[in-house]
Amino acid sequence: MCGIAGIVDLAGERSVDPHLLTRMGLAILQRGPDETGQHRQNGLGLVSRRLAVVGLSDGRQPIYNEDGSVAVVCNGEFFDYPEVRARLQARGHVFRTGSDSEILVHLWEDHQEQFFEHLKGQFAFALVDRRRKRLIIARDRVGICPLYYSRQRDWFYFGSEIKALLASRGVPAQVDRLALDHVFTFFAMSTRRTMFAGVHCLLPGSYLRIEGGQVEERFYWDFDFPDQGHEVRSPHLVADFGQALTRAVAMRLRADVPVVSYLSGGVDSTTVAALASRLLGRPIPTFTIRILDPKLDETPRALLAAGSIGTHPEIVECGEREIAASYPALVTASECPVMDTSSAAIYRLAAAVRQAGYKVALTGEGADEALAGYPWFKVHRFLSLLDRLGLAHPLRRAFYKSGLGGRADWPSLARRYARMGGYHATSDLYGASALSGYRVYSQEQLDCMGQHTACDDLHLNLVRMQAWHPMNRAIYLGYKVLLAGVLMTHKGDRPAMANSVETRFPFLDEEVVRLCASAAPQYKLKSFFRDKHLLRSFAADFLPATIANRPKHIFRARYAGSFFDPAPAYVQQLLSPQSLRCTGYFDEDRLQQCLTQLNRQGFRQRPDMRAELGLVGAISTQLWHHLFLGGGLCELPRWSPPD
Repeated sequence: MCGIAGIVDLAGERSVDPHLLTRMGLAILQRGPDETGQHRQNGLGLVSRRLAVVGLSDGRQPIYNEDGSVAVVCNGEFFDYPEVRARLQARGHVFRTGSDSEILVHLWEDHQEQFFEHLKGQFAFALVDRRRKRLIIARDRVGICPLYYSRQRDWFYFGSEIKALLASRGVPAQVDRLALDHVFTFFAMSTRRTMFAGVHCLLPGSYLRIEGGQVEERFYWDFDFPDQGHEVRSPHLVADFGQALTRAVAMRLRADVPVVSYLSGGVDSTTVAALASRLLGRPIPTFTIRILDPKLDETPRALLAAGSIGTHPEIVECGEREIAASYPALVTASECPVMDTSSAAIYRLAAAVRQAGYKVALTGEGADEALAGYPWFKVHRFLSLLDRLGLAHPLRRAFYKSGLGGRADWPSLARRYARMGGYHATSDLYGASALSGYRVYSQEQLDCMGQHTACDDLHLNLVRMQAWHPMNRAIYLGYKVLLAGVLMTHKGDRPAMANSVETRFPFLDEEVVRLCASAAPQYKLKSFFRDKHLLRSFAADFLPATIANRPKHIFRARYAGSFFDPAPAYVQQLLSPQSLRCTGYFDEDRLQQCLTQLNRQGFRQRPDMRAELGLVGAISTQLWHHLFLGGGLCELPRWSPPD
């Protein structure tokens, strides 16, 4: 993948300073260290930073059509480009490069804004039609590739990362206080809102059309599921799933550089690595994380999985010291607070891939979202039984009352549920996680939030959701929030691209997503003891039963224990009374209560999760503020745009 950015004059055709474009490109240099290029015309400037993966010798961007009237800069991959290219050539189009991104300009010539139905892969791009004086900036269906934008009076800025916008000198770095509730509710930014006031995230499956000084948001795709009772039930589903996943892996092996695979030892990543090895005719190189905690170390399972497919993984060790040391770089890459400490381990994994000389890695992300693989789906199966007896709702109210401590009321929680499509597995998860914020917010922060919650910013088809099985409602919310926000940002694009590595996701292939969505619930969660039934049934044909049927283990590292056993100097400085007063986000006494409680319980025992998440959220938020809003909270250097 690569990095893109641009500036548009919405008021006329003023020229764009090429030095500003260069600065924007340098701010995301890590996304594309191999080449750079610019396209400038009156009222518009585009810049690209390229990580060369396909078309190594001639794929420099921008890329143009035959007469130069259409130009594009693109971040991502179109995995079916050989087939699309052949069809376009048969129609008379002339290709000048070996880059997969060149299909964009020719598809635009044929289909204009209907060309999205012909695009498959992971992408974010900016395409300008000089004849129509129209600019299209777009993002892929599920949100693998990021894209941000900001309108500042009559100037419009966009880029693959917010750092590019800040480097333009036209977008100020200011906090959006309402965004903080996203961090504590969803563990990430999962809607248009970002931590930066006036900076927005382009939603997955959408694009902006900029023409005549007007900016219009349009949607071309969303997840969909059959109406409840009309899901697919077929003896051929397992075979169909296997064929779709195998094709997805085969297409994601297409590259002009070697491809490797992450391997955790679970059925998801092992299936991907095994299929890749079969398709390559040799074991694919693999990389595995060893969490240096006996309770969390999955290395023995990973080595067993590696042995079953004949690969010898490179082991990347990561303990508390490594997590704490990596967090400033992780938050800088993510551009927002990071709640999941295991993201730091993924950051180190991507660094090891790059240090070994590779640029592309396959991962198993997306299977749990598609096939109800997370523990909360099983918990909700129990709660749904209580719902039928009228008992679950009183239990929810009692649980939230004990966690809110009088800092919010049940109606506000009920409104959160309504915005998430009612009571289902994923809404119960986020309803519970929101309590960690109320545990530590300052009164100033609560006053800034007022009645607004993170759930008010969600972009969901609530009407369509009511027709689906509750499991599919939960899967939909997980796709829209957990996948795009956490897995594709904190564990996907950002740690990988910070190390100039492209990650690819076979389980997020368009056909795999469609097939899983259509399948009846029992093909996903067959019983309390068997999740991801489709995948496990397919994998049983070529993986040992101990791997194909292995229970789900969420990959994680210690939460607060990663920062307090012992606490590095920057953590103590970020949580000092002076630093907390400077930002005003958190209550000093409440944070101290959390820390006292965890010290009493013991960080290595079974600490209170709300206290742990409250502390991690506070540390990472304070760290984000220090890095991007001027420093002064600790001795770490702050981020600053390139000169």
